[in-house]
Amino acid sequence: MNTIKSETVKLKAKRTFIKKGTCSRTFFYLLDREFGFPRDEEEKAIDPLAGGILQQGYQCGMLWGASMAVGAESYRRNSDPGQSAAITILATQHIMESFVKRTSSIECEEITQCDFTKKKSLIKFVLSGKFVGCFKLAGKWAPEALRAANEGLNQDRADVPQQALSCASEVIRNMGGSEEEMAMVAGFAGGLGLSGNGCGALAAAVWMNAMSYNRKHPGKAAPYDPESNETLKVFFEETDYEMQCDKICGRSFDSLDEHSEFIKNGGCKKLIRVLSCAE
Repeated sequence: MNTIKSETVKLKAKRTFIKKGTCSRTFFYLLDREFGFPRDEEEKAIDPLAGGILQQGYQCGMLWGASMAVGAESYRRNSDPGQSAAITILATQHIMESFVKRTSSIECEEITQCDFTKKKSLIKFVLSGKFVGCFKLAGKWAPEALRAANEGLNQDRADVPQQALSCASEVIRNMGGSEEEMAMVAGFAGGLGLSGNGCGALAAAVWMNAMSYNRKHPGKAAPYDPESNETLKVFFEETDYEMQCDKICGRSFDSLDEHSEFIKNGGCKKLIRVLSCAE
């Protein structure tokens, strides 16, 4: 990516952030348009993942948005859902590596130094001008994110497993979602790119329920107050208030095959079912 293009992308990212209002939608929107396939409805529904999944402080919303755009593009390029999922997960890992080089962390709370679960902290974040830091980060990382996304999507197919399962995709399947919707969230697997962080299955359910709300209420956007979110409520009841994938599963995943086998053998089956029924 040349310097002129890079500066254009930086400016576009900042303008999009101002217009759309959340880091998660900004990067879903930005990458979708770079790939040439806008998805306004799907992008709007990702707002609740800003602030690290309903303001819980886990993975930065920029990563959720970028991963979904990569998932959508991988589905468009690959006819086989299993290989599409595999490429999406590996491309998500590539994006996360790029993000960590820029920020040293993938966690919203560590980057912002704010606990958004506390309303006073959220207000202070806005009034103190700390949100400008996120705005600047969006501009700086945008060209790097596009480069990482393309590199991840264009990696040698010989190095990619032929089939992969994603816990997040299974949630969407159980919720009656389409193959394309399943593909969009595939990169959430194992806590986003198998990282073991905030639960990807939860993120998928939050997104899908936001889609449902937006369709039922044209012109409105799904609320994302964590205190009133039913999906988060049932998730906490099931996991005893644990958010991290590796702690919920009792293990981490070192490869796509490990995660696929875990899901194939019934791993997180009950949690997936519970999330699929939450509205």
